[in-house]
Amino acid sequence: MTDLELMRLAEDARAYSYTPYSGFAVGAALLTKSGKVYTGCNIENASYTPTVCAERTAVFKAVSEGEKEFAAIAIIGGPAGEKGRFCAPCGVCRQVLREFCELDFRILLGSVDKVQAYTLGELLPTSFGPLDLKGE
Repeated sequence: MTDLELMRLAEDARAYSYTPYSGFAVGAALLTKSGKVYTGCNIENASYTPTVCAERTAVFKAVSEGEKEFAAIAIIGGPAGEKGRFCAPCGVCRQVLREFCELDFRILLGSVDKVQAYTLGELLPTSFGPLDLKGE
């Protein structure tokens, strides 16, 4: 799967966003090492704290179905009804990705026409991960 194909799947997932408060729709497409793709969208809540981001939705869907090895994630966001654009993951999503991904995990940001690739290590330097709890 190409980076642009994964980004287009993320854009498709944006259509399912539930964003009555912010109006900012985000979609994510998570590619597993086995080649399967799990999509997610952001889902808001009136009390805000229970709101969940698109990236975490995709990760939780994958993990709940037994997938824990990931190759890349594409993320796209923007005001609902407008063309998606560059949208970096929040800190909580970066930390959730760190739970399951190595620092060389690819994070794709951009639009359906242009993709910028980053690694998790670039977006979450000096991170705290599972091995830190083991003293490694």
